[in-house]
Amino acid sequence: MAHKKGEIKMSFVVAIDGPSGTGKGTITKLIAQELNLVNIDTGAMYRSIALACFAEGIHTIEQKEKIIQIAKNVDIQIQHHGAEQEIFLNGENVSCKIRTQEVTMMSSIVSSIPEVREIMVKLQRKMAQGQDVIMEGRDITTVVFPNADVKIYLDATLSQRATRRYKEYQEKGINLTYEEVLKTIEKRDYDDSHRKIGALKIAPDATVIDTTNMTIQEVKQSIKQIILEKKNLT
Repeated sequence: MAHKKGEIKMSFVVAIDGPSGTGKGTITKLIAQELNLVNIDTGAMYRSIALACFAEGIHTIEQKEKIIQIAKNVDIQIQHHGAEQEIFLNGENVSCKIRTQEVTMMSSIVSSIPEVREIMVKLQRKMAQGQDVIMEGRDITTVVFPNADVKIYLDATLSQRATRRYKEYQEKGINLTYEEVLKTIEKRDYDDSHRKIGALKIAPDATVIDTTNMTIQEVKQSIKQIILEKKNLT
């Protein structure tokens, strides 16, 4: 694969973008396991920064400079144990702590800061160095790996995405109404698509898959086929 100046060389990169609730995280884990790809959860990295901010009493973007310093100094590690992925922040396993609604909202604030995104992009590229990887997020196909071997954009209707996230929260014991989840996703969609840097958008050469009426297995098979066809050509 061709690489732009400053982009670290990889063996094979699968990049998946899309808004909340399209199944990116689940799909990425399944495909990583089946095709022996290293799964790098970029969202978890921003969530980790958000959690680190809470530990310092920071809850708003007004303390932007402190947030940037935290991003520069924290140690984020992703460890894989078979199909399971664990996130470590400064040596502590925070895999569960970063999945709360509060962290979700703060991670949106954190990821809107250009300096933080620049730090995270460098870390994401470093993590992927010399490996066959699959990475999902909001700007993976457009910013992190603009020359990825495979680019996928997952989408779905707002109502379907809210329904999925609501069920997910119920299963985890998170007490939110459907309306609250819907409003949160609407706000996240707006924020993600209006960022000055790393905005959520469809890369010109990405394959768009509408998952609204598809099962997880159907989406997985569609993406898996695209990857295998591309691998056979490389």
